[in-house]
Amino acid sequence: MAQEYLEFERPIAELEKKIEELTLFTSSGDVNLEEEILKLHKKSDQLRAEIYSRLTPWQKAQISRHPNRPYTLDYIEAMLTNFVEMHGDRSYADDPAIVFGMAKLGDTQVVVVGHQKGKTTKEKIYRNFGMPNPEGYRKAMRAMRFAEKFRKPLIAFIDTPGAYPGIGAEERGQGESIARSLFGMSRLKIPLVSVVIGEGGSGGALALGVADRVLMLEHATYSVISPEGCAAILWNNGSKASEAAELLKITAQDLFQMKVIDEVVEEPIGGAHRDPRRAGELLKESLARNLAEIKNVPPEELIRQRYEKFRKLGMYDEL
Repeated sequence: MAQEYLEFERPIAELEKKIEELTLFTSSGDVNLEEEILKLHKKSDQLRAEIYSRLTPWQKAQISRHPNRPYTLDYIEAMLTNFVEMHGDRSYADDPAIVFGMAKLGDTQVVVVGHQKGKTTKEKIYRNFGMPNPEGYRKAMRAMRFAEKFRKPLIAFIDTPGAYPGIGAEERGQGESIARSLFGMSRLKIPLVSVVIGEGGSGGALALGVADRVLMLEHATYSVISPEGCAAILWNNGSKASEAAELLKITAQDLFQMKVIDEVVEEPIGGAHRDPRRAGELLKESLARNLAEIKNVPPEELIRQRYEKFRKLGMYDEL
């Protein structure tokens, strides 16, 4: 897949285009420009590191939606083995915006569930752009019950702009399905780890986020509403999304500081889309370590700690 550049990455794009041109000249055999290419590669790496060290919340929001960013199935392929996907909610339909199945993380058998976006136009339509219908959340609940029945840890991947807001979804009980997912997940007697891998939007994301450990990739976002939606409500002006992103505290770094999440998982310099293989290695290490830390906690204690964890969320000032 061709590399796509965001607006703030334009200086990097210009350098890499020059590298590509010089490489073509060198490959033709007419002139050797290896030394110059090496210097430009070094300059490009330094520039990328500098730009990514001072990203704004709005720029992080753009990265979290990057079309080349790895999705749930990409991480499953990179990190897990023996994945067997399961389909359907056994009530209405199979929702491709949610995937779940059994797999192995190292030597540990786990159940995985997550939002799934598409890469091509056809895939995006098929996956409904990662926005689940009620049957998607009922499918996720089936994954939770399956994991609990067979006493396997559950890993949940969060990556959605939000639950699908269509009329049909509302008629089939969208809000109720999310509420039941929240309730059911909170009472599971198995170790739970959720990780925000891209865009964690609204209740559609939180439905998979009531976990013992909540992780977040370095350039992912997690918020009650999108910056554009917030700007439209507050100022009746969606173009103020960058200002809204600052106020919403949507970044992994802000949320870790406020104790909404438990760990920020490092990404390769330039984002997970730059080096999906390395991104998978970093996430696999974090998941394995967090699961190992909670796998022997008694079920009743897991539920108690989970309850306390989410009861403590929120900050306020007393006047």
